[in-house]
Amino acid sequence: MFRLGLLVCFYDDLELLDATVAQVLLHQMIKCSHLRGFQTGVQKLKAELLDIATENQMLNETLGSLSDAVVGLTHSQLESLSPEAVHGAISTLNQVSGWAKSQVIILSAKYLAHEKVLSFHNVSQMGALLAGVSTQAFCSMNSKDLSQVLRSAVSQYVSDLSPAQQQGILSKMVEAGDTASGIVEIQGAFFKEVSLFDLRRQPGFNSTVLKDKELGRSQALFLYELLLKTTRRPEELLSAGQLVKGVTCSHIDAMSTDFFLAHFQDFQNNFALLSPYQVNCLAWKYWEVSRLSMPPFLLAALPARYLASVPASQCVPFLISLGKSWLDSLVLDSYKKTSVLRKVQQCLDNSIADEYTVDIMGNLLCHLPAAIIDRGISPRAWATALHGLRDCPDLNHEQKAAVRLKLLGQYGLPQHWTADTTKDLGPFLVLFSGDELSSIATKFPEILLQAASKMARTLPPKEFLWAVFESVRNSSDKIPSSDPMPGCHGVAAPSSNDIFKLAEANACWALEDLRCMEEDTFIRTVELLGAVQGFSRPQLMTLKEKAIQVWDMPSYWREHHIASLGRIVLALNESELEQLNLNSIDTVAFLTQQIEWSPRQAESILQGFLDDSGYNIQDLKSFHLVGLGATLCAINITEIPLIKISEFRVVVARIGTLLCSTHVLAEFKRKAEVVFGDPTEWTSSVLQELGTIAAGLTKAELRMLDKDLMPYFQPSAIKCLPDEIFKELSVEQIASLGPENAAAVTHAQRRRLSPLQLQSLQQALDGAKTHSWQHAPASSGPTRTSSSGSPAGAPLSWGLWLGCPLLVLMAKLLW
Repeated sequence: MFRLGLLVCFYDDLELLDATVAQVLLHQMIKCSHLRGFQTGVQKLKAELLDIATENQMLNETLGSLSDAVVGLTHSQLESLSPEAVHGAISTLNQVSGWAKSQVIILSAKYLAHEKVLSFHNVSQMGALLAGVSTQAFCSMNSKDLSQVLRSAVSQYVSDLSPAQQQGILSKMVEAGDTASGIVEIQGAFFKEVSLFDLRRQPGFNSTVLKDKELGRSQALFLYELLLKTTRRPEELLSAGQLVKGVTCSHIDAMSTDFFLAHFQDFQNNFALLSPYQVNCLAWKYWEVSRLSMPPFLLAALPARYLASVPASQCVPFLISLGKSWLDSLVLDSYKKTSVLRKVQQCLDNSIADEYTVDIMGNLLCHLPAAIIDRGISPRAWATALHGLRDCPDLNHEQKAAVRLKLLGQYGLPQHWTADTTKDLGPFLVLFSGDELSSIATKFPEILLQAASKMARTLPPKEFLWAVFESVRNSSDKIPSSDPMPGCHGVAAPSSNDIFKLAEANACWALEDLRCMEEDTFIRTVELLGAVQGFSRPQLMTLKEKAIQVWDMPSYWREHHIASLGRIVLALNESELEQLNLNSIDTVAFLTQQIEWSPRQAESILQGFLDDSGYNIQDLKSFHLVGLGATLCAINITEIPLIKISEFRVVVARIGTLLCSTHVLAEFKRKAEVVFGDPTEWTSSVLQELGTIAAGLTKAELRMLDKDLMPYFQPSAIKCLPDEIFKELSVEQIASLGPENAAAVTHAQRRRLSPLQLQSLQQALDGAKTHSWQHAPASSGPTRTSSSGSPAGAPLSWGLWLGCPLLVLMAKLLW
C-alpha cells in the first residue's frame, strides 16, 4: 500500500479489507486531494473505506485514525462521540478541511464540553473547528485571551466566523476598556468590522500600523483625512495600500503637479481598490497637469469625446493600458462603453491579425463584438484568442453565439469530437444546446462532469445542467429500494453518489425523485442539497418534508440541523418557523444567511428569537443586531427608538447593508443622527458608513447636502431612495453623483426627473468634470482644443468673453 503512491486513489478491491487496513488506506488517501478531475471517485472510495473502518469498531477509539475521511461521518455518528474522544483527536480534527458547518457545531460542542472553561489555550487548539464556538461563548472569554487568539495561528480561521460571532469578539475587546490597543491588534479582513464610531474616538493610528489591515471605504475616508493632518510625509499614506480608498477628489486636487506625477504609481499599484469616481478624479487631474504623458486607460474615465485625442500612433499603448484593467469596473455606462469599444475597434481596424495583437488586448478580448469574433480573428490568432476567451466571466448572448459557430466550423458537431477535443473545449460546453451535448453526455460523461465542477461559482444554463444530469442518471446503478416508501415502487431515487456528482445539476430532479430519496441519502447529502441555487419552490418544499420525515417536526430540530439545511429552510412557513428553537443568535444567523425571506417569514424569525431568548428590543446587544440581519427590516418602527444607542452605533455599517422599507430606514436615520449629528454635519466617511440608512433622509435634508458629498452615498442607498424624494435633488447634486452612483439610479427614479436633471445624470455617467479644481500649472506640451475651439476640459467658451467687460462680469456671476 505504501508503494502505490497516487494509485491508491483508484484502489477498488474492497471485499476482503478489514478495519485496520481500511484505516491505513484512508491515511494514504490524503494525497488524493492533489488529483484534478477525479474527486467524485475519490469521495466515493473514501466513503466506502470509512464504512469498513468504522464497522464493528468503537468510533471513540478509532476517531483519530480515520484521517481526513472523518468529514464523511454523519450527524448521529458525531453525536455519539464522547467529549474525551474529541479532545484526544483534536490534533487531527483541527487540521481537516472540508467540514460542513453542522459538523463543526457538533464537534466544537463536544470539545468545549470537555474543556469546561474557554481560554486561549483550548481555543488555539481548535483550528478549523473555531467556527463552531458560539457567539455567547466568545463573549464569555477573557479579553486578554481573545487578544492572544487574534495574534495566534488560529486567527486565520476568524474569516470563517459569522458576522455575529465576529461582532461578539469585537464587542468584548472594546468592552475591556483599552480599546485602542485592542483595535490595533486586529489584523487582515477582520479590521473592516471595526465601527467608524470606535475609530473616531481612538488616537494613535499611523500608516505603518494600518499596512496589514483591510479597510472599509468609510474607515479609509476617515483615516486618510485624519493622518493627512498629522503626517509630515503624505507619500507614506499613498504607499500604505488600503488607505488609497480614502483619497478624495479634493485631496487629489490639492496635490502639486510634481507630487502627483511622482506618486501616481501608488494609485496604479492599487488600482483594484479605487472606486470609479476616484479613477475619474485621477483622470481629470492627469489631463489638467500632464495630458501628453497620461496613461491611456485613464481616457476611458473621461467623457467619451476625449477618446478622440488618442492618435493612431498611440493605439498600442492605449490597448495595452486598457487591457490590463477590467472595463466593466472602469466604465459603468453602456453608452460610454460602446464609445470606448468603438475606439478599440478603430485601433484594431476591426480585425485581429496575430497572437501579438491578442496579447496586447488583455481583458479587452472579453468585450470584442460578435462580428469581430466571427469574422475578424485570423486563423493564426484564433487559438490564442480562444484560450483568452475561456477566462471571460460574462460574454453576452451574441458573443457566445459567435464563439459557438466558430468552434463548430473548426471542430465540427460535438458528436464527432474526440475525448481530447472535448477536454480542451470544456469551458465552452455551456454554449451548446441540449441536443448537441447529448452525445458528449453519452460518450464522455466524466469530462462533462469535470467541466461542470469547474463552473461551481456560476450558474450554468439549464440545458447544460440537464445534459450533466442525464449523463449521471445514465451511468448510475439505478437500483430501486428494496423497501420503498409508499408510492415509490419502481422509482430509482437519487443516491449519495449521484447527488455529489451533480452539484448544481441536482436542480433537475423531479419532485417524485426527491420525495422517494432514502433517509440515509438525505442525511449524508443535506448540506449539498441545501447549497443548490436552482431549486424551485416546490422542490424546496419537498426537501423540507423530507427533513421533517427524517428529523421529526421543526420543534425537535437543533442548531446543527438548521445549519445543514441551507436554502431548504426557505420552505418553512410562519407556523413552522415559530416552532423552531431560536434562543441562540447563532441559530438565527444561519437562517438570516438566506436573503429570500418574505416579510411575514422575517417577522416570524424576529419574534421567535425575542420570545425564545427572553430578550426585549432594548436588551439587544450589537451582535444580536448583526445576527438578526434582514429580519430587522420586519421590526415595528415604534420599537426602533428602543434599541440602545451604545449597541446601534457600532453596527451602523452592518445595518446599512439591509434593503429595508423607506419607513424603517427613516427611523434608523433618526437614530444615526444621535450618533453622527445633524445630516448637515455628515462627512463623506459618515455617508459611506450609513449605507442604505442614508436613504431615510427627508426631501429637505437631501436638498441641504453639499453636492460634493453625493459621490459618497453607497449605490445601494441611491437605489433605496424613493422616487418622489430622489427627484428633489438639484441639477448640481445629480451631476455630482459620480459614475458609480449615477449607474445605480433606477428606471423608476429616472422617469420622475426633468430634462435638465436627466442631462446632469448623463454627465455623471459620462464622467464629466463637476468637482471643483484649483488651477493647475499648464502642461509643458501644446494645448489640445475641443471641437468648439476652446481648451479641452474648459467649462465655457472663454474666448467669446475676453473682448467684452459686461460678458466677463456676467460670466463671473454665473460661474
